[in-house]
Amino acid sequence: MAWLRRPLLGVFAVPEAAQLATVREQVAVADRAGLDLVGIQDHPYQRRYVDTWTLMAHLAARTERVRFVTDVANLPLRPPAVMAKAAATLDLLSDGRFELGLGAGAFWEAIAAYGGEALTPAQSVDALEEAIAIIRLMWSGERSATFEGTHYRVRGARPGPAPAHPIGIWLGAYGPRMMRVVGRMADGWLPSLPRLALADVPAKHDAIDEAAAAAGRDPSAIVRVANVSGTITDGATGDWPTGPPERWIEELARLIAELRFDGFVFWPTEGDAVAQTRRFAEEVAPAVRAGAQPPS
Repeated sequence: MAWLRRPLLGVFAVPEAAQLATVREQVAVADRAGLDLVGIQDHPYQRRYVDTWTLMAHLAARTERVRFVTDVANLPLRPPAVMAKAAATLDLLSDGRFELGLGAGAFWEAIAAYGGEALTPAQSVDALEEAIAIIRLMWSGERSATFEGTHYRVRGARPGPAPAHPIGIWLGAYGPRMMRVVGRMADGWLPSLPRLALADVPAKHDAIDEAAAAAGRDPSAIVRVANVSGTITDGATGDWPTGPPERWIEELARLIAELRFDGFVFWPTEGDAVAQTRRFAEEVAPAVRAGAQPPS
């Protein structure tokens, strides 16, 4: 099996207001069992969800080692300079356990209902590129930051505080232009499977690599972590990748060896989220890690 780095393995938590006790326990299990990541989606307009950033701060205070990633942060409703401050604050509060997942935006009618601007697909990618530049300026340690864009601008802003570690910017990206943005500007790629068909993955990797090389960047430095949704069962096999632990181990190992992924965030779609997280951490993750170790 080809080996790139130790696989990053994590779990996806849904920030439902009515299920906060479950979310707390799910994240506690992930932390105790040695998972690497907790991904939390960010949909401020969803009436059933609590605020993702407040929830992550709460959970970070209750954990010791697991890292958190916005999966992905809602840029159209969160100005990039303010988002940079929030991200740096979370990173400081968690002792360097935060990564910033970003997307260009979706659900534009709901965004507009909350006071955001509904953008076209092209405009949303333009805005994302501007936002990444501003976020990096706000983490730069410079005394002053100025950026003039079409969608965002800062004029003599005072950056800071600096995050506890170099926060990675991981993009939830699918379209051709977005793949080029990943290669040119991002630290990671964070797609969702099977929303993205497996047959389409190699071309996406190639597009990232080509854009990175053209920008003078090392393509191998861009981490590639996929959200993978399904259910761990006691034997029954359903739609990919639902099935027993053995199927999950085989499929995730294949995604590492053949499709170049560096890690996965498990999104349980059925059953008890805490029990599913425990099964992933105890019955799947150790074997995936063992299979992805470099030869001695």
